[in-house]
Amino acid sequence: MSTENGISHNGAISGTNSTGVVITHSATPLPEGVHLPLYMDNHATTPMDPRVLDAMMPFFMGKFGNAASRNHQFGWEAEAAVEIARAQIAKLIGATAKEIIFTSGATESNNLALKGIAEMYRERGNHIITQVTEHKAILDTCKKLEKMGFRVSYLPVQADGLIDLDDLRRAIVTEGPDKTILVSIMFANNEIGVIQPIAEIGKICHEKGVLFHTDAVQAVGKIPVDVQAMNIDVLSLSGHKIYGPKGVGALYVRRRNPRVQITEQINGGGHERGMRSGTLNVPGIVGLGKACELCMQEMEAEAKRELELRDYLKTKLENAIDYVHVNGNMEHHLPGNLNMSFVYVEGESLLMGINDIAVSSGSACTSATLEPSYVLKALGLGDEIAHSSIRFGLGRFNTKAEVDYVADKLIDVVLKLRELSPLYEMVKEGIDLTKIEWAAH
Repeated sequence: MSTENGISHNGAISGTNSTGVVITHSATPLPEGVHLPLYMDNHATTPMDPRVLDAMMPFFMGKFGNAASRNHQFGWEAEAAVEIARAQIAKLIGATAKEIIFTSGATESNNLALKGIAEMYRERGNHIITQVTEHKAILDTCKKLEKMGFRVSYLPVQADGLIDLDDLRRAIVTEGPDKTILVSIMFANNEIGVIQPIAEIGKICHEKGVLFHTDAVQAVGKIPVDVQAMNIDVLSLSGHKIYGPKGVGALYVRRRNPRVQITEQINGGGHERGMRSGTLNVPGIVGLGKACELCMQEMEAEAKRELELRDYLKTKLENAIDYVHVNGNMEHHLPGNLNMSFVYVEGESLLMGINDIAVSSGSACTSATLEPSYVLKALGLGDEIAHSSIRFGLGRFNTKAEVDYVADKLIDVVLKLRELSPLYEMVKEGIDLTKIEWAAH
């Protein structure tokens, strides 16, 4: 779209907002409280809460000490701030402060958990269990471990995204060289929002004497997480998914019943009780701690508000558009997540039609090809339906006015695209597409 003096040929006015993002305003006046571009992709990342930034600011300048410098006030201040954050994080997940290890984010936490446990417990066995819909930070780490000689089982999921607990029980090997040493199942899925039966999984693992790790990035701070009640031995979390800073995360490592040992993957000064060397990111850690404290205080009310907005969006879309399909079990589900397929609509065209709204599509850009999401494929969705899927990630700062804008815009775009769809026209005429023999050219 070409522009001249900030006005495009279709009548939209474009400019740059305070963060340098190029924004395009429709010539039609926007509803009050709605500003473009509009962000509704809070599973990818979240904007930082201003209260988190306020807590971090002193540690960039005046209180800039190294938390490992234990012979002067600058170091003592930094260390004290780190320990406060450690306690704030621990409280949110039902752990103790000594069980919290700081990392650069959840990807590092996942790598440290899987590789560190695999290396430490290699003498006991070489079998690891995970699921096919894990985040790439788990799947790619498992592929690496397979190259190192470990055997990994990838559990399938049912059509609603949940694993079958009997599949897990059958997969666990309790003796011999192939003995299972670790099960890693994500708490809540980043694409479809489905919450796995974590407490039951942990109970099965403990009954069989197997360590249980969960990537809880999407769950911590959004729904109640209790590592004790849920039998979790190791847990990964991240700052930027809960309105904290990017580049900081943590790993919970159980200290008793059982005591979990992890081999460090970054060698250096033996920081973080010998599990993760490196000078601590004090401002980031302070921000992560503050973000956890805010979640502790506001999670219940926030979850209720997000759930209401999500159900409002879902109902509005379902009432206006036929052939829409909600992906994932809606009973065991994150409050702010909604993943919907708009059948008989081409996914790329749909995204282009709502390009002033930040959402996630059912396709992943890999090199030059658009591949359907492996998570949606694992649910049994065909390529066409997976391609027509949108993930809405509602968050702390989204409003009802924004939800109305998104719904109205999407309804308008889908209906226009459907008018251009010969397949949709055939279905409306009662033709069964599965019985058509398409001619090859």
